[in-house]
Amino acid sequence: MKLLQYKKIAVSFMVSVVLISCAQDEQPGESQLDYTQPTQTTLDKWIVTNYLNPFNINVQYKWNQNTVDNSRYLYPPAVDMVQPALEIVQQIWLDSYSTIGGADFVKKIAPREIVLIGGVNLNSVGTKTLGIAEGGQRVTLFETDYIDKSDRGSVTQFIHTIQHEYVHILNQNKPFDEKAWAAITPAGYTSDWYNYDIEESNEIGFITSYARSNITEDFAETASTILGISKAEYAAFLAGIQDPAALAALKAKEAIVVKYYKDAFNIDFYALRDEAEKNTNAVINN
Repeated sequence: MKLLQYKKIAVSFMVSVVLISCAQDEQPGESQLDYTQPTQTTLDKWIVTNYLNPFNINVQYKWNQNTVDNSRYLYPPAVDMVQPALEIVQQIWLDSYSTIGGADFVKKIAPREIVLIGGVNLNSVGTKTLGIAEGGQRVTLFETDYIDKSDRGSVTQFIHTIQHEYVHILNQNKPFDEKAWAAITPAGYTSDWYNYDIEESNEIGFITSYARSNITEDFAETASTILGISKAEYAAFLAGIQDPAALAALKAKEAIVVKYYKDAFNIDFYALRDEAEKNTNAVINN
């Protein structure tokens, strides 16, 4: 009996030794992870000063496969194109809204991140996607490498993207009158909007062909297009519409946009348009 008890004690001791030995073998050595913070470049510091600190907006320009569609041929922007692109966005979009809507307007209602992509985002139907707004938190802008600050058309197209996507974010915070909007041109919406010339779409009451995709895109296209051109240019556009019903539809949509900005955010839409025009001229003539 005593021998048996001894054997149990011996076995117990051996198990303890094995457990202690294993525990010692499993102790972590020196970490292989690099916790060193990357050195901020001059561009990174500029982004912090002009975007992160005043507006709480982070800008991502370095490649991150988790923020893009990996089934498409996309690539990060050329580093020397990043600041010029962001300066356009800052002066025409951020500064205009801050001046008319208040210093904290964009800070309170804004995407928390802007992702810049260098190349073109082509679709299978032959169209291209200029921008994407995701849940009101992230806006992705494509074709950063192709911006020419001295060319009005180039600047207008690029800023139209952020203006359009920002309208979606505003709508997510406070919806517009979708019922009233849907009643203006109910028969004109189509999934194959890209098969129609812009002049044809204008003559049935749509400011662009893409506006025909659905009422939310129609609202965003109407607001962002008017914000992207001058008062004189918009007046000339309306004067060129031949169909009286189409002209009435375009004016009715404009009126809903103006009312929405005033009622939802106490913003004078026309003052915002004029400020954006002034800032656009400053960008191009700089």
